[in-house]
Amino acid sequence: MIDNPNPAELLPEQKALRRRSRARELALQALYLADMRGPDARDEVAQYIEAQTDSPDVLEFATALVEGVSRQREQIDERIAAIAQNWQIHRMAVVDRNILRIGTFELTTLPDIPPKVSINEAIELAKRYSTADSGAFVNGILDKIRTELGR
Repeated sequence: MIDNPNPAELLPEQKALRRRSRARELALQALYLADMRGPDARDEVAQYIEAQTDSPDVLEFATALVEGVSRQREQIDERIAAIAQNWQIHRMAVVDRNILRIGTFELTTLPDIPPKVSINEAIELAKRYSTADSGAFVNGILDKIRTELGR
């Protein structure tokens, strides 16, 4: 079994999945930047994403995630807060709340992405960029949102 196959040997569907995974990673980093720098960081966030990839597909999806989350942030945060009992959104770790925002945006706005994919991608981001417990936390919140949506 090969853990990291040669990208040239990947099927088109596998390449697309890797591009979307990379885009989610960039979106998380950009949203983290925006969270830390505040609303005036919009241009800086866009420049950051553009500087991190040469792939038009990655750029397009990462930008769509960041812009979508930014436009719907209030509604997304309300939905997360309603599910995350005893957790205020502003008290969550910055990485965790932005992973939850991306996952919630995908679940509520991007019906072409299977919910299982959105949730699994969010869990992987949490495992990679946050604490040991973050994967389970993210999974629990997003799965409840998925259930509420009937997906």
